[in-house]
Amino acid sequence: MEQHTIQSLQTKKPPFRADQVGSLLRSKRIQKARSQRAAGEITADQLRLIENEEIARIVEKQKEIGLQAVTDGEFRRAWWHFDFLENLDGVEGYETESGLSFHQMQTKSHGIKVTGKLDFTDHPMLEDYRYLHSIAGSHIAKMTIPSPSMLHLRGKIEKTAYGDEEEFFHDLAKTYQKAIQAFYDAGCRYLQLDDTSWGALCSTEKREEMLAQGVDPDQLSTTYMKLINEAVAVRPDDMTITMHICRGNYRSTWFSSGGYEPVAEVLFNGLNIDAFFLEYDSDRAGGFEPLRFVNRSDLKIVLGLITSKAGELENPDDIKRRIDEASHYVDLNQLCLSTQCGFASTEEGNLLTEEQQWAKLRHVVQIAQDIWK
Repeated sequence: MEQHTIQSLQTKKPPFRADQVGSLLRSKRIQKARSQRAAGEITADQLRLIENEEIARIVEKQKEIGLQAVTDGEFRRAWWHFDFLENLDGVEGYETESGLSFHQMQTKSHGIKVTGKLDFTDHPMLEDYRYLHSIAGSHIAKMTIPSPSMLHLRGKIEKTAYGDEEEFFHDLAKTYQKAIQAFYDAGCRYLQLDDTSWGALCSTEKREEMLAQGVDPDQLSTTYMKLINEAVAVRPDDMTITMHICRGNYRSTWFSSGGYEPVAEVLFNGLNIDAFFLEYDSDRAGGFEPLRFVNRSDLKIVLGLITSKAGELENPDDIKRRIDEASHYVDLNQLCLSTQCGFASTEEGNLLTEEQQWAKLRHVVQIAQDIWK
């Protein structure tokens, strides 16, 4: 790596050289309190107080480790996506007959359905963000929400609400425009859209399933690109919006496999996103060749080379070599490092300890410091 291409770790604008996806393992105190609340043993206010205290604790831990962006670990959520989506106007949660199928495992049963016209008015996660913002101090408070495409991918759209798909996508984009502005007004300058649809569109198996159902995966890619671009079209200039491309993360298992080649051109040249968090912790994500489609000098690529699915620490030299390989396709100044996903996309969490989680994030910071001195 040539010295003149290297910049400081302490970049002022997110994403940062050492960054994180967002979710963290729920502490035992949080797990107990949520169980007590579900059983009616404590009030909603008592649960929120415990959540506030635990979030304050993990925010301080993130600062101590050396991260520049802090999250609330999604401690108030059961799911990375459903909790947000079912609180949009016109969307309801419901209990399904079975859960989502992951590799050798299923989630608990739950789903969402669109029962009325979509809108964003009063959403409980605005107050969640305000609390995180209030304790972030000089650090950047990062908010994570599901990408708008997830409502279409995971939601059941009732015909009494939307008989016309074009109207649905139009209203969904406008709903997200309002959401983005509302989080901005609450102080948010770093917003991440989490998205598993692109991971599915990378998968040969999932693409074949779509074709069997009469869905053209390439057309769906274009539809989602237009939806997301319209959703972020009026974002304020000083707000960074990133996207995490996920292949599924439940109890250390996965949902889909496949390299980025089928969607790379649409992602990197078509989506008006400031940065992409890309999973690269296993062979299931393929190689770095699809990064050749990154033709924007302002686009950041956050390499998810550190796995959040297992506690063993990667060899730092191996990670540095892989970053060097990626820099053959994207300038080193446009690269950052993170874990490949969060540690608890659902409240059950991945199969590692909290100490191993912190060691992983510390590993990200230390390796990034070595590279971007």
